[in-house]
Amino acid sequence: MKYEDNFHSMLDDSGVFDEILREKESIGYYNLIYQDTKLFKDYAKSVSQNTIVVIGIGGSTLGASAIYDFLKHSKNLLKSLIFLETTDPLDIKAKLNFIDLDDTLFILISKSGTTVETISIFKYLHTLMNIDKNNCLIITDKDSKLNIYAKKNEIMTFEIPKNVGGRFSVFSSVGLVPLAIVGIDIDKLLSGAKNIHDSFFNKELYYERLLRKARFLVQYKYQFNINILFSYSSMLEGFNKWYIQLWGESLGKRDLDDVEQGLTPLGLIGPVDQHSFLQLIAEGRKDKTVTFLKVDDFQTDLSIPEITLEGLEELDYLNNIHFSELINLQADSTIEALSNIKRIPYDIIHMKTISEESIAKLMYEYELLTSICAKLLCINAYDQPGVEKGKIILKDKLKQSEIKER
Repeated sequence: MKYEDNFHSMLDDSGVFDEILREKESIGYYNLIYQDTKLFKDYAKSVSQNTIVVIGIGGSTLGASAIYDFLKHSKNLLKSLIFLETTDPLDIKAKLNFIDLDDTLFILISKSGTTVETISIFKYLHTLMNIDKNNCLIITDKDSKLNIYAKKNEIMTFEIPKNVGGRFSVFSSVGLVPLAIVGIDIDKLLSGAKNIHDSFFNKELYYERLLRKARFLVQYKYQFNINILFSYSSMLEGFNKWYIQLWGESLGKRDLDDVEQGLTPLGLIGPVDQHSFLQLIAEGRKDKTVTFLKVDDFQTDLSIPEITLEGLEELDYLNNIHFSELINLQADSTIEALSNIKRIPYDIIHMKTISEESIAKLMYEYELLTSICAKLLCINAYDQPGVEKGKIILKDKLKQSEIKER
């Protein structure tokens, strides 16, 4: 991937790299790139069903969904992948109406094994069909209650490492197993992530690039608190959602001095949001940084035909232009327009093409960036106490509702 930026920061990063090295010994996501994928691939080959339904929420689905959405239109995938990740009853019914339940493998993913949304959907599925070891796979913590359920019912399981949090789990069994089943090359995913890992930890290109960006974002966190990801491909919409969870849940914390910290993430899709949110970026408050994501090669020659439409002759300059060229010109024009406006910090990430390596590089880069920002903010990137409070309240409300019904 190529890269450009106009960030300038004098923030001292002394010691940050050493802190990351120490953290690497206990935080598991850093080292997922070294894992043996044979068990995942062997299991994938054994799956006979043509539809794979992943039941989960948040970190259990967003990573795999981001990769699948990025690749599904450019690869001849073996099977279809569907995500049940909301308790919206209309969404559940709509998705299940288009599924042949007798030709579906259900993958239940929950690290804790007691996720309310996930178990609720799983319970509902039991009213529609018999779910057993022949059509179900469970991915969970080895000590979870869900793992106990799996053992009692002889359902195949894969373990989520204890030291890998949900939003950092895309390169664990959480993401790799469902992706391998549908035909995505998971070894290429890990190879792409390893490229970023090695560059950073060998103090090469990504070492300077990530520290430079993190220093800037943290140093100017009060002036530029909103971080916008402007992705110039609809296939990156899933990545935007994954980034929002990663960034928001990891960095919205209280620091060692009990001061509230956080950098607000927003995900936009170009050129759609050029016609909406761009106005706010250009002429609204200068409290935003922008990261542009561009795909250099869309692997398609789809182009605008050489025809003239009556009354629209003046637009014939569009004739014969490839759509891939058009969308990148739209990105370049937006970047140039914003570059002429003072106080809009931006950077540009060029993804080489639509491939496993490209999306994995991007995701591992953002995982590292998140960890570095957390170190500079003096916060723990890997817990989510604010989220846990809401879960506790929900469970109490549900239990109270059950008592009333009795």
